[in-house]
Amino acid sequence: MKLKVVVHEAEEGGYWAEVPSIPGCATQGETFDELLSNIYEAVEGCLSIDIQDIPISEKDKVMEIAV
Repeated sequence: MKLKVVVHEAEEGGYWAEVPSIPGCATQGETFDELLSNIYEAVEGCLSIDIQDIPISEKDKVMEIAV
């Protein structure tokens, strides 16, 4: 899966980034390298869900896919 990330220079120094295809997914970093690391963490956190909160019957299947 490829995602577009918009990187901004922060007024106070450092960088911040947002992932437009995932509403609310944003992160920051003091350096560009730190920002890159944080982007992966932010996307993973935004895409992870807790399936315990979703009603699942015996007929349902839970799957993971890679795109």
